[in-house]
Amino acid sequence: MLERPDPAEHDPYYGLYIDLVPDGDVLEILATQLADTVVLLGNVPAEKEVTGYAPGKWSVREVVGHLIDTERTFVYRALAFAREDPSALPSFDQNDYATSSNANVRPLSDLSDELKDVRNSSVALFRSFTDEMWLRRGIASDVSFTVRTFPFIVAGHELHHRAILADRYLRSFS
Repeated sequence: MLERPDPAEHDPYYGLYIDLVPDGDVLEILATQLADTVVLLGNVPAEKEVTGYAPGKWSVREVVGHLIDTERTFVYRALAFAREDPSALPSFDQNDYATSSNANVRPLSDLSDELKDVRNSSVALFRSFTDEMWLRRGIASDVSFTVRTFPFIVAGHELHHRAILADRYLRSFS
């Protein structure tokens, strides 16, 4: 079972997400937790899919697009560092990505299906890593990360946004 990363293995900001991940096998958590998010997304009224919970906030579709883009970004970082790519990887601006994502013209069901596909791919990649690979480091956004931080960040990031979807979006739609 993969040990929870030490705070020295990532940017302190990501502790917010890592701390949300329950104890247990993070790869199993990744493989199973998405089902709850998919159920939650199924409760979004079709006419509210392109609505934010407040003016200027992302729509539900944009939130799901953000989950997809972020997971791909962090899993790519894990792959690059596991393969000992010496390149420093850039940061990404989540708002620019959301604006350019085209999510609002795609049905939420399609975005949900893509999120499931991305997650299955992420888990398969993570399961291929050796103990040695998990401890490798790389630079992203000018910060050193170990590979093992990324499954925790991905899992916690999803939990963070699931809570926002439930608390802010679905309540505002009632």
